[in-house]
Amino acid sequence: MPAIYPVILCGGSGARLWPVSRKAVPKPFLPLVSKETLFEQAVRRVASDDRFAPPIVIAGAAHADLITAQLGDAPGARLVIEPAARNTAPAIALAAALLPEDAVMLVCPSDHHIADAPAFRAAALDAAALAREDYLVSFGITAERPETGYGYLRRGAPVSGGYAIREFVEKPDLARAEAYVASGEYCWNGGIFAFRAGQLLAELAAHRPEMARLVRAAVNDGITDGLNFHPAAQPFIAIDGDSIDYAVMENTTRAAMVPASMGWSDIGNWAALGDALADQADAAGNVVCGTADLSQCSGVFVMSDGPRISAVGLQDVCIVVCGNEVLITTRDGAQAVGKLPGAVHQ
Repeated sequence: MPAIYPVILCGGSGARLWPVSRKAVPKPFLPLVSKETLFEQAVRRVASDDRFAPPIVIAGAAHADLITAQLGDAPGARLVIEPAARNTAPAIALAAALLPEDAVMLVCPSDHHIADAPAFRAAALDAAALAREDYLVSFGITAERPETGYGYLRRGAPVSGGYAIREFVEKPDLARAEAYVASGEYCWNGGIFAFRAGQLLAELAAHRPEMARLVRAAVNDGITDGLNFHPAAQPFIAIDGDSIDYAVMENTTRAAMVPASMGWSDIGNWAALGDALADQADAAGNVVCGTADLSQCSGVFVMSDGPRISAVGLQDVCIVVCGNEVLITTRDGAQAVGKLPGAVHQ
């Protein structure tokens, strides 16, 4: 069976994990959950497995050196350097245009945590089988709780190895999220996809023809430098960017999903990181990375790169110290960290 081509997306600034995540070294390149960075984990999940080809990494020039260093000696890995950030649809289309039409792409964000790598690979194989039948496939992550920070997929009729997607749902309020989880019909939209390259490009041409034309021009006029590829800047910068969900997935009649229960988290904020590290929590649910003395506290997340944090009587709070920056937020407020002046103007 032909190998599956991992496409690892390295966009975004990780601003909701400020002050640790900065523009120079954003979230994918930080060792947040283990000694490995999230990017290194994404590469390793598909390494040393002949069912997967060497990865194609899509990133901006600012992080090319970081990526090269963290890829290490990964054989055959290819880096595509975007001239500008234009969201996920053009980034994925770049990779598709560089692959044979019948190649199956496995599109993975570089900044997610997946605790169960074998379950991830099993879901990837199921998704690839559907992609070979010209479905555009999302991973439907098991909704473990009524989460308001994620989009949802509503399961439709069964198809081989998965389900049609009946509905795409934006981030809901708590009442709707609770109803989604109780119904059993909804999964989280984890932003992980499988496509046949030619089918993805055909769908993009149908629904976003100008984007498809400019991506093709950027690839045709691009430059290869060793294992790196530089799309032509002028056509790519002219693209009106959009996400793959809005540009293609919500418009196609071939959207499908495979269920995936694999210990997934997008590590989207400090509360989510605390949840991902729950196996390190004390009896009161406190998670400490660094040095801290916590008394009469519960559900507190602490990360410090030096100073000792001392806290008494706190509940459901995140405290982060990095260099000369100190962040304190409730768990509920963690989603808004990226809007703080320090995060915006770093």
